[in-house]
Amino acid sequence: MSVSFAAVVLGSPDPVALAGFYRELLGWETVEEQPDWVRLRDPRRERPGLSFQLEPPQVPPAWPARPGAPQMQLHVDLLSTDLAADVDRAVRLGARLEADQRQEGVRVLRDPDGHPFCLFVAGA
Repeated sequence: MSVSFAAVVLGSPDPVALAGFYRELLGWETVEEQPDWVRLRDPRRERPGLSFQLEPPQVPPAWPARPGAPQMQLHVDLLSTDLAADVDRAVRLGARLEADQRQEGVRVLRDPDGHPFCLFVAGA
């Protein structure tokens, strides 16, 4: 096959700051940084990666979804081996825990720009 998954790109009014949040959360490294573009990767492999591009502030999507509210187009799922500790660490780094938690072993949070992401344990 000639096509493979390379990255997810998140828009941000401050790509450098948002990349810093995910770099600390994931323990990844910066491989490219410009004021309007940052690319992170796992230190053990080149791809897939997580990138951030300059975009004006956006209205964060509703969680849970509801009619008339901005709809989520994508969220990032992050595997955790210690959900409680990883949620606490994410919050210390600037994430916000959503009040509505619908599934055991999964926690819905928002990054500092309001993008939803999930921390989950294997099997959840």
